[in-house]
Amino acid sequence: MAQFSWSPSNQIVKNLNKHAVLDLIRFTSGGISRAELAQRMDLSRAAMTAIVNDLLESGVIRESESRASQSGRPPIILEVNPLRGYVAGIDMGASHLSIVVTDFSARVIDEVEVPFRISDGPQASLKLADTLLRDLLQKNNLTMQNISAIGVGVPGPIASEAGMVYAPPIMPGWDGHPIQTELEEKWDIPVSLNNDAELGALGEWAYGAGREENFLAYIKVGTGIGSGLLLNGQIYRGATGSAGEIGHLTIEENGPVCDCGNAGCLEALAGGKAIARQAQEAVRKGQRTLLSSLGPVESITARDVAAAARRGDLVSQQIIARAGNYLGIAIAGLVNLFNPKVVVVGGGVSQMGDLLLQPIRDAVTRRSLPASVRTVKINTAVLRRRSSSMGAVVQALSMALHQVAERKEVRTPQRSSSEP
Repeated sequence: MAQFSWSPSNQIVKNLNKHAVLDLIRFTSGGISRAELAQRMDLSRAAMTAIVNDLLESGVIRESESRASQSGRPPIILEVNPLRGYVAGIDMGASHLSIVVTDFSARVIDEVEVPFRISDGPQASLKLADTLLRDLLQKNNLTMQNISAIGVGVPGPIASEAGMVYAPPIMPGWDGHPIQTELEEKWDIPVSLNNDAELGALGEWAYGAGREENFLAYIKVGTGIGSGLLLNGQIYRGATGSAGEIGHLTIEENGPVCDCGNAGCLEALAGGKAIARQAQEAVRKGQRTLLSSLGPVESITARDVAAAARRGDLVSQQIIARAGNYLGIAIAGLVNLFNPKVVVVGGGVSQMGDLLLQPIRDAVTRRSLPASVRTVKINTAVLRRRSSSMGAVVQALSMALHQVAERKEVRTPQRSSSEP
């Protein structure tokens, strides 16, 4: 089971079991019965009854009839009570800002995504996030008082205990900024700060293409490239929180200069900026391509390249295939090193579909050891652009649900009186 941000106040067996039971309930699709809980936890029926009654009393879970029953009376199952409260997940990418608000069952109430530049720095970026979140809540007759916890993702290495980023390659001005502390003071709500690719791994593990797979790699391919690693059910962050920076593996020693200052990084060859740059160069060289009719060369984006490729443009298809091959080389190294069961490719660039995915699969097949590649599945993200924001929801719910289970209420779940 993945590692989440909660700490039981009493390190005693009953409390540890209670939190483990709560996680089994929340991550079992379709709910789970008391009998199955007791079996999976290896607890007596009496012990399980005491734990379940405690959780029912707190209101964090509820009883429901199984929807999977074929005949006879449906068995009673346990599930998270969606009416108990709300959380928010925020994904700050290099060029987009996404916010999603969910109930306690992770059902999306509403969401918003806007163009965004993380390079504008913390003051402007956090102010925009605050404004968008408050507007989204107001639109849904909610206030900050209704939100129990908030998960936030940013595209840089995280110093988890300090709640800040450390030397982020694509986040100028953010190094050492107290992101978590500032947001908690601004919102008076518990905040979890994580790397966006790690959150993508959590989101796809909990609700998407890697559901219940304990060895998973999530590759976020957007303006930049990063990865989140789930190893034996635990998010792997490394000694300083910078594990997973796959975008800064050297692929071509004398390749283009990357934003990190090195030459030939994967991100400089296959990220969204790199794809756009290659397309612009092709137009300047006079190559026959649909991209030449799009207006100013400098305005061509990776999304334009994807659209042209789907229309049969050979130059665009070659650019995407080359990017896929570079990604495949890096992912093959990851497959050999970490031996994941599932590799999920997400982020904005991943929406190019098989045009990008097939070259990745081909390169991984060629370059990975047979023992590693035999069982690995490489798929695009089921949650698409929501992967990281829903991973932020996972972390927010981990704080909120376990706080309620410990009866440390931090927010009232009721909507404002203006709700129809």
